[in-house]
Amino acid sequence: SSGINAEYGDDEKALWKDLSLEESNELAHENIKDIIAFGFNPEKTFIFCDLEYIPSCKEFYWNMNRIQKCINFNQAQKCFGFDETSYIGKIAFPAIQAAPSFSTSFPHLFGDKKIICCVPCAIDQDPYFRITRDVAPRLHLPKPVLLHSTFLPALQGAQTKMSSSDGVSTIEMCDTPKKIKTKINKHAFSGGKTSVEEHREHGGDTSVDVSYHYLRFFEPSDERLAQIKEQYESGVLLTGELKKLLIDNITEYVKEFQERRAMVTPDVLEKFMSRHPMDL
Repeated sequence: SSGINAEYGDDEKALWKDLSLEESNELAHENIKDIIAFGFNPEKTFIFCDLEYIPSCKEFYWNMNRIQKCINFNQAQKCFGFDETSYIGKIAFPAIQAAPSFSTSFPHLFGDKKIICCVPCAIDQDPYFRITRDVAPRLHLPKPVLLHSTFLPALQGAQTKMSSSDGVSTIEMCDTPKKIKTKINKHAFSGGKTSVEEHREHGGDTSVDVSYHYLRFFEPSDERLAQIKEQYESGVLLTGELKKLLIDNITEYVKEFQERRAMVTPDVLEKFMSRHPMDL
Protein backbone atom coordinates (compact mmCIF):
# COMPACT_ATOMS: atom_id res chain seq x y z
CA SER A 1 0.00 0.00 0.00
CA SER A 2 1.24 3.50 -0.81
CA GLY A 3 0.29 7.06 0.03
CA ILE A 4 0.25 10.36 -1.84
CA ASN A 5 2.30 13.27 -0.58
CA ALA A 6 1.69 16.35 -2.73
CA GLU A 7 3.73 19.55 -2.63
CA TYR A 8 2.20 22.80 -3.83
CA GLY A 9 4.92 25.31 -4.66
CA ASP A 10 3.21 28.57 -3.73
CA ASP A 11 6.67 29.99 -3.01
CA GLU A 12 7.73 29.03 -6.55
CA LYS A 13 4.75 30.86 -8.08
CA ALA A 14 5.58 33.98 -6.09
CA LEU A 15 9.16 33.84 -7.41
CA TRP A 16 8.35 33.18 -11.07
CA LYS A 17 5.02 35.01 -11.41
CA ASP A 18 3.96 38.56 -10.65
CA LEU A 19 2.30 37.52 -7.38
CA SER A 20 2.76 38.46 -3.74
CA LEU A 21 3.28 35.68 -1.18
CA GLU A 22 -0.24 36.30 0.10
CA GLU A 23 -1.78 36.05 -3.36
CA SER A 24 0.18 32.91 -4.21
CA ASN A 25 -0.80 31.21 -0.96
CA GLU A 26 -4.47 32.06 -1.45
CA LEU A 27 -4.33 30.70 -5.00
CA ALA A 28 -2.68 27.54 -3.68
CA HIS A 29 -5.66 26.75 -1.47
CA GLU A 30 -8.02 27.08 -4.44
CA ASN A 31 -5.80 24.87 -6.61
CA ILE A 32 -5.58 22.27 -3.86
CA LYS A 33 -9.38 22.09 -3.88
CA ASP A 34 -9.09 21.26 -7.58
CA ILE A 35 -6.63 18.48 -6.80
CA ILE A 36 -8.89 17.04 -4.10
CA ALA A 37 -11.83 17.03 -6.54
CA PHE A 38 -10.11 14.39 -8.66
CA GLY A 39 -11.06 11.90 -5.96
CA PHE A 40 -8.12 11.25 -3.64
CA ASN A 41 -8.51 9.38 -0.36
CA PRO A 42 -7.83 11.73 2.59
CA GLU A 43 -6.61 8.81 4.71
CA LYS A 44 -3.79 8.18 2.23
CA THR A 45 -3.13 11.75 1.04
CA PHE A 46 -1.27 14.71 2.50
CA ILE A 47 -1.20 17.97 0.52
CA PHE A 48 0.87 20.91 1.70
CA CYS A 49 1.88 24.43 0.69
CA ASP A 50 5.57 25.24 0.95
CA LEU A 51 4.91 28.60 2.58
CA GLU A 52 2.97 26.94 5.41
CA TYR A 53 4.64 23.58 5.93
CA ILE A 54 8.35 24.36 5.64
CA PRO A 55 8.50 26.93 8.47
CA SER A 56 6.84 24.44 10.79
CA CYS A 57 8.93 21.34 10.01
CA LYS A 58 12.55 21.22 11.10
CA GLU A 59 13.24 17.96 9.27
CA PHE A 60 12.10 19.35 5.93
CA TYR A 61 14.18 22.49 6.36
CA TRP A 62 17.24 20.50 7.39
CA ASN A 63 16.93 18.30 4.30
CA MET A 64 16.70 21.46 2.18
CA ASN A 65 19.97 22.68 3.65
CA ARG A 66 21.66 19.32 3.15
CA ILE A 67 20.62 19.38 -0.51
CA GLN A 68 21.78 22.99 -0.94
CA LYS A 69 25.20 22.00 0.36
CA CYS A 70 25.46 19.30 -2.34
CA ILE A 71 24.75 21.56 -5.34
CA ASN A 72 27.12 24.35 -6.37
CA PHE A 73 26.14 27.34 -8.49
CA ASN A 74 27.90 26.01 -11.57
CA GLN A 75 25.76 22.84 -11.45
CA ALA A 76 22.58 24.82 -10.88
CA GLN A 77 23.39 27.25 -13.67
CA LYS A 78 24.00 24.49 -16.22
CA CYS A 79 20.93 22.52 -15.14
CA PHE A 80 18.41 25.35 -14.85
CA GLY A 81 19.84 28.16 -16.97
CA PHE A 82 20.31 30.68 -14.19
CA ASP A 83 22.32 33.83 -14.94
CA GLU A 84 23.38 37.03 -13.19
CA THR A 85 19.82 38.42 -13.42
CA SER A 86 18.22 35.44 -11.61
CA TYR A 87 16.78 36.08 -8.17
CA ILE A 88 18.67 34.22 -5.47
CA GLY A 89 15.34 32.69 -4.45
CA LYS A 90 15.14 30.97 -7.84
CA ILE A 91 18.68 29.68 -7.47
CA ALA A 92 17.83 28.17 -4.07
CA PHE A 93 14.47 26.75 -5.13
CA PRO A 94 15.67 23.41 -6.60
CA ALA A 95 16.53 22.27 -3.07
CA ILE A 96 12.98 23.09 -1.95
CA GLN A 97 11.46 21.04 -4.76
CA ALA A 98 13.89 18.19 -4.12
CA ALA A 99 13.24 17.84 -0.38
CA PRO A 100 9.75 16.22 -0.69
CA SER A 101 11.40 13.36 -2.61
CA PHE A 102 12.72 12.08 0.73
CA SER A 103 10.42 10.52 3.30
CA THR A 104 12.52 11.89 6.17
CA SER A 105 11.11 15.34 5.32
CA PHE A 106 7.77 14.16 6.72
CA PRO A 107 8.31 12.67 10.19
CA HIS A 108 4.61 12.90 11.03
CA LEU A 109 3.90 10.50 8.14
CA PHE A 110 6.88 8.19 8.00
CA GLY A 111 8.93 8.73 11.15
CA ASP A 112 12.57 8.11 10.27
CA LYS A 113 11.83 5.44 7.64
CA LYS A 114 13.69 5.81 4.36
CA ILE A 115 10.99 5.05 1.79
CA ILE A 116 11.40 5.27 -1.99
CA CYS A 117 9.38 8.07 -3.57
CA CYS A 118 7.76 7.84 -7.01
CA VAL A 119 7.47 11.32 -8.57
CA PRO A 120 4.92 11.77 -11.38
CA CYS A 121 6.00 14.90 -13.24
CA ALA A 122 5.87 16.65 -16.59
CA ILE A 123 9.04 16.57 -18.66
CA ASP A 124 9.79 20.24 -17.90
CA GLN A 125 10.26 19.30 -14.23
CA ASP A 126 12.72 16.53 -15.05
CA PRO A 127 15.93 18.56 -14.32
CA TYR A 128 14.87 19.11 -10.71
CA PHE A 129 14.57 15.42 -10.02
CA ARG A 130 17.60 14.33 -12.02
CA ILE A 131 19.73 16.51 -9.79
CA THR A 132 17.82 15.12 -6.78
CA ARG A 133 18.77 11.59 -7.86
CA ASP A 134 22.40 12.70 -8.10
CA VAL A 135 22.29 14.12 -4.58
CA ALA A 136 20.44 11.25 -2.87
CA PRO A 137 23.42 8.84 -2.41
CA ARG A 138 25.45 11.60 -0.74
CA LEU A 139 22.65 12.00 1.79
CA HIS A 140 22.36 8.21 2.25
CA LEU A 141 18.75 8.38 1.08
CA PRO A 142 16.99 6.37 -1.66
CA LYS A 143 16.84 7.91 -5.12
CA PRO A 144 13.34 9.00 -6.20
CA VAL A 145 11.79 7.23 -9.19
CA LEU A 146 10.36 9.44 -11.95
CA LEU A 147 7.17 8.83 -13.89
CA HIS A 148 6.95 11.28 -16.80
CA SER A 149 3.46 12.43 -17.73
CA THR A 150 2.35 13.63 -21.16
CA PHE A 151 1.15 17.14 -21.97
CA LEU A 152 -2.29 17.59 -23.44
CA PRO A 153 -1.82 19.47 -26.71
CA ALA A 154 -3.43 22.87 -27.23
CA LEU A 155 -6.56 22.84 -29.33
CA GLN A 156 -4.61 24.44 -32.17
CA GLY A 157 -2.35 21.46 -32.81
CA ALA A 158 -0.80 18.26 -31.55
CA GLN A 159 2.71 19.73 -31.42
CA THR A 160 1.70 22.43 -28.92
CA LYS A 161 0.64 22.34 -25.27
CA MET A 162 -2.18 23.95 -23.37
CA SER A 163 -1.54 27.30 -21.73
CA SER A 164 -3.55 28.47 -18.72
CA SER A 165 -2.96 32.06 -19.81
CA ASP A 166 -4.63 31.49 -23.20
CA GLY A 167 -8.32 30.71 -22.90
CA VAL A 168 -8.62 29.92 -26.61
CA SER A 169 -6.17 27.00 -26.57
CA THR A 170 -7.38 25.52 -23.31
CA ILE A 171 -10.31 23.49 -22.04
CA GLU A 172 -10.70 24.70 -18.47
CA MET A 173 -12.29 22.68 -15.69
CA CYS A 174 -14.63 25.58 -14.93
CA ASP A 175 -15.93 25.84 -18.52
CA THR A 176 -19.65 25.51 -19.21
CA PRO A 177 -20.95 22.88 -21.66
CA LYS A 178 -21.65 25.66 -24.17
CA LYS A 179 -18.10 27.00 -23.91
CA ILE A 180 -16.59 23.52 -24.27
CA LYS A 181 -18.66 22.89 -27.40
CA THR A 182 -17.69 26.26 -28.91
CA LYS A 183 -13.98 25.83 -28.18
CA ILE A 184 -13.79 22.35 -29.68
CA ASN A 185 -15.91 23.10 -32.74
CA LYS A 186 -14.14 26.38 -33.47
CA HIS A 187 -10.53 25.78 -32.44
CA ALA A 188 -9.75 22.03 -32.33
CA PHE A 189 -7.29 21.33 -35.16
CA SER A 190 -8.66 18.75 -37.58
CA GLY A 191 -6.98 15.97 -39.48
CA GLY A 192 -9.94 15.74 -41.83
CA LYS A 193 -10.02 16.58 -45.51
CA THR A 194 -11.32 19.80 -47.07
CA SER A 195 -14.58 18.27 -48.36
CA VAL A 196 -16.92 15.49 -47.29
CA GLU A 197 -16.33 13.66 -50.56
CA GLU A 198 -12.55 13.77 -50.20
CA HIS A 199 -12.78 12.72 -46.56
CA ARG A 200 -15.03 9.77 -47.42
CA GLU A 201 -12.51 8.67 -50.04
CA HIS A 202 -9.22 9.21 -48.20
CA GLY A 203 -10.16 9.39 -44.52
CA GLY A 204 -8.73 11.62 -41.79
CA ASP A 205 -5.28 11.80 -40.25
CA THR A 206 -5.41 10.83 -36.56
CA SER A 207 -1.73 11.67 -36.08
CA VAL A 208 -2.54 15.39 -36.18
CA ASP A 209 -6.23 15.48 -35.25
CA VAL A 210 -6.60 17.10 -31.82
CA SER A 211 -10.03 15.62 -31.09
CA TYR A 212 -8.61 12.13 -31.52
CA HIS A 213 -5.57 13.00 -29.38
CA TYR A 214 -7.87 14.14 -26.56
CA LEU A 215 -9.95 10.98 -26.81
CA ARG A 216 -6.75 8.99 -26.27
CA PHE A 217 -6.78 10.47 -22.74
CA PHE A 218 -10.50 10.61 -22.00
CA GLU A 219 -12.08 7.62 -23.78
CA PRO A 220 -12.05 4.82 -21.16
CA SER A 221 -12.45 1.93 -23.62
CA ASP A 222 -9.40 0.94 -25.68
CA GLU A 223 -11.67 -1.06 -27.97
CA ARG A 224 -13.91 1.94 -28.62
CA LEU A 225 -10.87 4.17 -29.21
CA ALA A 226 -9.49 1.70 -31.78
CA GLN A 227 -12.89 1.65 -33.49
CA ILE A 228 -12.98 5.47 -33.65
CA LYS A 229 -9.47 5.51 -35.13
CA GLU A 230 -10.37 2.96 -37.80
CA GLN A 231 -13.62 4.72 -38.71
CA TYR A 232 -12.01 8.16 -38.95
CA GLU A 233 -9.02 7.00 -40.98
CA SER A 234 -11.29 5.08 -43.37
CA GLY A 235 -13.61 8.05 -43.88
CA VAL A 236 -16.66 6.52 -42.22
CA LEU A 237 -16.48 9.06 -39.39
CA LEU A 238 -16.47 12.75 -40.33
CA THR A 239 -14.60 15.51 -38.50
CA GLY A 240 -17.80 17.02 -37.07
CA GLU A 241 -18.85 13.62 -35.78
CA LEU A 242 -15.45 13.05 -34.18
CA LYS A 243 -15.63 16.46 -32.50
CA LYS A 244 -19.10 15.64 -31.17
CA LEU A 245 -17.75 12.45 -29.59
CA LEU A 246 -15.09 14.52 -27.84
CA ILE A 247 -17.56 17.23 -26.80
CA ASP A 248 -19.86 14.66 -25.18
CA ASN A 249 -16.92 12.96 -23.44
CA ILE A 250 -15.25 16.14 -22.14
CA THR A 251 -18.55 17.75 -21.11
CA GLU A 252 -19.43 14.78 -18.91
CA TYR A 253 -15.93 14.63 -17.44
CA VAL A 254 -15.91 18.34 -16.57
CA LYS A 255 -19.48 18.18 -15.20
CA GLU A 256 -18.56 15.37 -12.80
CA PHE A 257 -15.41 17.22 -11.74
CA GLN A 258 -17.36 20.41 -11.04
CA GLU A 259 -19.84 18.48 -8.89
CA ARG A 260 -17.01 17.00 -6.82
CA ARG A 261 -15.26 20.40 -6.62
CA ALA A 262 -18.41 21.98 -5.17
CA MET A 263 -18.30 19.42 -2.33
CA VAL A 264 -14.77 20.43 -1.21
CA THR A 265 -15.62 22.46 1.88
CA PRO A 266 -13.09 24.20 4.17
CA ASP A 267 -13.35 21.18 6.49
CA VAL A 268 -12.47 18.80 3.64
CA LEU A 269 -9.55 21.00 2.67
CA GLU A 270 -8.30 21.03 6.26
CA LYS A 271 -8.50 17.22 6.43
CA PHE A 272 -6.16 16.86 3.45
CA MET A 273 -3.75 19.57 4.59
CA SER A 274 -3.57 18.73 8.30
CA ARG A 275 -0.77 16.56 9.65
CA HIS A 276 -2.25 13.14 10.17
CA PRO A 277 -0.87 9.60 10.25
CA MET A 278 -1.21 8.03 6.82
CA ASP A 279 -3.11 4.76 6.53
CA LEU A 280 -0.53 2.71 4.62
